[in-house]
Amino acid sequence: MHKDHPLEAHVPVQNEPELTYYEKRTYAIQALLIEKGIITADEVRRAVEDMDSRTPALGAKVVARAWVDPAFKARLLSDAKAAVAELGIEVSPLSVLVAVENTEKVHHVVVCTLCSCYPRSILGLPPDWYKSLNYRSRVVADPRGVLKEFGLELDPDVEVRVLDSTADMRYLVIPARPPGTENMSEEELAGLVTRDSMIGVAKARNPGEP
Repeated sequence: MHKDHPLEAHVPVQNEPELTYYEKRTYAIQALLIEKGIITADEVRRAVEDMDSRTPALGAKVVARAWVDPAFKARLLSDAKAAVAELGIEVSPLSVLVAVENTEKVHHVVVCTLCSCYPRSILGLPPDWYKSLNYRSRVVADPRGVLKEFGLELDPDVEVRVLDSTADMRYLVIPARPPGTENMSEEELAGLVTRDSMIGVAKARNPGEP
């Protein structure tokens, strides 16, 4: 044994959890497509690698552009996939992407009541809480209560709209632009846009806010 590589440093091998029904189905379809020669294992690997590299920074870039360019925001609200593509960001060809805007009067929050449908192309992997039954069930029944637990308390006159994401339709929330940001660059503005604000459980950061 090498003195700088002690056995104690290794994490014990853990048993893999049993695959879920949907995971088994996904792997079965993947294996069939490879067997039929429709796709290759390398194409699957590269697609997974590309998706794993996606982060909320892509969505923040989209929101920041919408904040500084009213014409782009109009296109984003009209046809989100086409507008996102203008920024060189490729989104999934299999689902519809819808952008909605949070304002002083209307607040949108996104959930997938069935599982964890999420715009991974522009936000990366969903957070664990987004996939939890607790969030998926409660945000529909009591959105204001759930938002309060995230630290977001809305005025009573603000209309709260809960959007149910599906395999065919994903949502991107455009949070309201924080005040005092008129002189900030587009790149600086993107730094204020958080993952949670694009799901709708938080607002964008104010300048100087950690």
